[in-house]
Amino acid sequence: MSTKADAAILEALGLNSKDTKITSHGGSGFASTFKLSSAVDGKEKNYFVKTGTGSDSEIMFKGEHASLNAIHSVVPSLCPKSHANGACEQTPNKFFLVTDFLDLGSSSHPDDAGDSFAKKLAKLHTTPAPIPAGFDEPVFGFPVTTCCGSSPQDNSWKSSWADFFADNRLRTILRQGIKSNGSDPEMSKSVEKTASVVVPRLIGDDHVKGVFPVVVHGDLWSGNHGRGRIAGQGGVEEVVFDPSAVYGHSEYELGIMRMFGGFGTSFWKEYQSLVPKAEPTEEWEDRVALYELYHHLNNWALFGGGYRSSAMTIMKRLNTKYG
Repeated sequence: MSTKADAAILEALGLNSKDTKITSHGGSGFASTFKLSSAVDGKEKNYFVKTGTGSDSEIMFKGEHASLNAIHSVVPSLCPKSHANGACEQTPNKFFLVTDFLDLGSSSHPDDAGDSFAKKLAKLHTTPAPIPAGFDEPVFGFPVTTCCGSSPQDNSWKSSWADFFADNRLRTILRQGIKSNGSDPEMSKSVEKTASVVVPRLIGDDHVKGVFPVVVHGDLWSGNHGRGRIAGQGGVEEVVFDPSAVYGHSEYELGIMRMFGGFGTSFWKEYQSLVPKAEPTEEWEDRVALYELYHHLNNWALFGGGYRSSAMTIMKRLNTKYG
């Protein structure tokens, strides 16, 4: 069913309402989703639109807008470009995000080209992140708040990656988990020991070699990866979507990728040939487990249930080994 696009969306894209239609498309746990079609220079052009109500949606869309464009600026064929986000004009307290349309239903064609997913991700993970305004050297964080699922993430800048992960990820998500699930002294004690002892031991600034900030997707489970055509251009490509980006250590990305699986042996073999494990390589598995822990804690904060026990299992092992 076609409806009218909000005036703020049309203005942001420079479109005429007479030539534009918007229809429900796909689905999201956190937003309403649409396909917007219009005539641009005599040709049909499609966009993907998300809308949602309340300040949570405003924060989420602002973070996704910046995240998509941070990835797109490094590897343009890896994700859609985001064109605009902001407040709707015709409905109070409603917000929108507009990106290039990503057609995940496209069938492959013999002429399809494009780099492998491993090669694209390796380029993202080896390109130094921009130095933010006001700084003279690279720092860890992101210009805006991002959301992993619906959890807002504190991305305030830090010069130390270990400090960022301990404070902006582990301790922050613990507070959100307690807010959602109630006081949990055992969980609090385990997270604090992990943040104060295991983090500096495993990913301390003077311990892991070659750590520098790169753009990472931040929520790269297999459900946020696929094959499709971006903006109706070119062939079917390896693509990602729904990011919650941060300028972080590349290995941070790997925690959620391993948590849910879905990335095969051939991917890992090619990726690690392009982005070798950081030294000390014998601790790589434990570093990835540490990064995976954050996503167990985030899912505990969001959904409760079995994610508490999986988080505790990881922490008990790491705290016993390194604490």
